[in-house]
Amino acid sequence: MDRALELAREAAADGDIPVGALVVDAAGVIIGAGRNTRERDGDPTGHAELVAMRAAAEAKGEWRLTGCTLVVTLEPCPMCAGAVVASRVPRVVLGAWDPKMGACGSVWDVVRDRRSIHRAEVVGGVREGEAARLLLDFFEGRRDGSPR
Repeated sequence: MDRALELAREAAADGDIPVGALVVDAAGVIIGAGRNTRERDGDPTGHAELVAMRAAAEAKGEWRLTGCTLVVTLEPCPMCAGAVVASRVPRVVLGAWDPKMGACGSVWDVVRDRRSIHRAEVVGGVREGEAARLLLDFFEGRRDGSPR
């Protein structure tokens, strides 16, 4: 989670919502890393999870991310949770829960839906306070008009 939080800080420095993500293989090796890039790249799919999963798929040479763990600072949204299901990621480790758009148990539970073709284990609240603080500070800076 250290590296994911570092990536989240990099995203905030570029004006993107501070979310960082990693894909770790079964041996614990980081094979994909990403951070939000929507603002920087003008890409609506530039979510940290998708960036990390694309890098991991490239590293593995295939789209199936079986045996891997997605580590992310914020609970994935429905789009990213759908990518977890589609790529067969068996475990999601997340920092802060997202009470507005979370799709791993808070608002929706896409990754554990019994009707799905694949289900993932969810481990939530890992360094939750630190991950949540990054988000709160980012949005507070946007509301009060101060530069960040």
